[in-house]
Amino acid sequence: MLVRLLYASRAVDTSPEAIEAILAQSRQHNPACGITGVLCYGGGIFLQAIEGGRSAVSDLYGHIQRDARHKNVELLHFEEIAERRFGGWTMGQVNLSKINHSILLKYSEKPELDPYAVSGKVSFALLEELMATASIIGRA
Repeated sequence: MLVRLLYASRAVDTSPEAIEAILAQSRQHNPACGITGVLCYGGGIFLQAIEGGRSAVSDLYGHIQRDARHKNVELLHFEEIAERRFGGWTMGQVNLSKINHSILLKYSEKPELDPYAVSGKVSFALLEELMATASIIGRA
């Protein structure tokens, strides 16, 4: 059974090297577990959608909750799915520095990434629009 999980967290270390290390680890670990997804990072906040088998997604989310690189981990949305939305992505990355702020403003009170202030459905809609506008890099 396939599921999709959407969560937000705050980065403990916001250096580019720390963020790249998280992405590299995801890209190395996820294929063997059948996990696909996308990670959005900006302003010290992660917004991530992960898809795969229920056990694999649950195990990964548990690992993220215990990971010292994340704090304030909050589940935004969880659902059973018929098909993957990010099937070709081991872990895509959204480049928020290249996003038109009007896209963020469309889904939030302020033109900044703040999944803590909106519903999980709104956060997922934002990810969908970012994909549609080619704001996601690093499909590997």
